[in-house]
Amino acid sequence: MPRVPTVSREKVPAKHQKTFDEIVSTRGRGNTVDSGPGSIMINSPEMAKRANQLSGYLRRESTLSKRVQELAMITTARAMDCQYIWNAHAASARKEGVSEALVDALRDKKPLPRMTAEEAAVVNYGLEFYKTHRVSQTNFQAALDQFGAQGLTELTTLMGYYALLAFNANAFQIDLPAQRTEKVLPV
Repeated sequence: MPRVPTVSREKVPAKHQKTFDEIVSTRGRGNTVDSGPGSIMINSPEMAKRANQLSGYLRRESTLSKRVQELAMITTARAMDCQYIWNAHAASARKEGVSEALVDALRDKKPLPRMTAEEAAVVNYGLEFYKTHRVSQTNFQAALDQFGAQGLTELTTLMGYYALLAFNANAFQIDLPAQRTEKVLPV
């Protein structure tokens, strides 16, 4: 059970109701956003609107392939022990070509299978950062070689954005959907 109730239009200050309505029209169901990190972030409609703009760029206009994006999202979900984001993106990662073996190894924190240079760049970059809060020159250079400066900046921001979502999902204890598609993360 989330730690705060789903916000309704009436609970939002009048000056933010138009923004609330805009968000609900694109991301909501009925008259609110009632699931996922968006259900928390909409408590601050203007902030949610700005976050949605960044999300839109990262998901639809980034130079990164969908495969790299999904791998970055599940790497972040695993590092942040975020059940909600893991459940939302593990199947999509597989659909985009991330191997079952890699998805399972990340989920279970087992030794990673052989990865392509691109996969290794994403996973090593992300996991090192989440563990040490820094990235070694070796892992930084490997990611830079794979994605270039723009791509690496987008990868870093994508992982940071999903860490933001995970922080909201975990702190507010967002429930998994009833029709969960993935095994829960062992935490």
